[in-house]
Amino acid sequence: MTSGVGAPTRASISARTLRTDRWWLPPLLTNLGLLTFIAYATVRSFMGKWYVVEEYGYLTPFYSPCLSESCLPGSSHFGTPLPELPGWIPLGFVALPFLLGFRLTCYYYRKAYYRSVWQSPPACAVAEPHASYSGETRLPLIVQNAHRYFFYVALLVSVINTYDAVVALTHGLGLGNLVLLTNVVLLWAYTLSCHSCRHIAGGRLKHFSKHPVRYRAWTLISKLNVRHMQLAWTTLGTLVLTDLYVMLVASGAISDLRFF
Repeated sequence: MTSGVGAPTRASISARTLRTDRWWLPPLLTNLGLLTFIAYATVRSFMGKWYVVEEYGYLTPFYSPCLSESCLPGSSHFGTPLPELPGWIPLGFVALPFLLGFRLTCYYYRKAYYRSVWQSPPACAVAEPHASYSGETRLPLIVQNAHRYFFYVALLVSVINTYDAVVALTHGLGLGNLVLLTNVVLLWAYTLSCHSCRHIAGGRLKHFSKHPVRYRAWTLISKLNVRHMQLAWTTLGTLVLTDLYVMLVASGAISDLRFF
């Protein structure tokens, strides 16, 4: 082996690591967390029911925007310009691929799944199993370079989710409205805390004093950016909880708590 951990310039240690602590635990928990969300989101995206409560205007973000004639009444806030779709195409197919791309190419998630899934490396002072390293110059990792473009679409989807939450408020106020609004606020925080957003705001400025508005925006986004990891995981949780709440109300399993 002439590259990677077996390169002549690397220490000749046959053991994968000399660490005695549970270095494998964080990668394991990351894998379990990501797999749990992927499994839940996949099942719900293809379920095709219990995603809208027409009476209260609740619409799960997994099905927004719903633009097909297959959509249930009350779920098409932007009309139905698309014909009926076969069951193997999720009704939220317009936004879901871009949101998946945004998450996969996110700077934090790169760190998370590079260590847990790609194992490059799984932990500090632990040899990775790859014989060579090409960085993000080949498939599939070269797709990471498209992160900024996924960010633009994610920004638009955040606007759509906000519109959905506002539409629901026109039906009155219930616990579901608070769930939708909390999810939207956290999604905005995660989206705006993105490293690409921070760079767009002020990353290429040479003189902050000449651009006070962009400098202010860069400063605020930088404060959010510090919490990007926490927001990344929190929004996975709120997406599941929001969808689960809408599903339970839509299916009749529970009743929505109405305030007025």
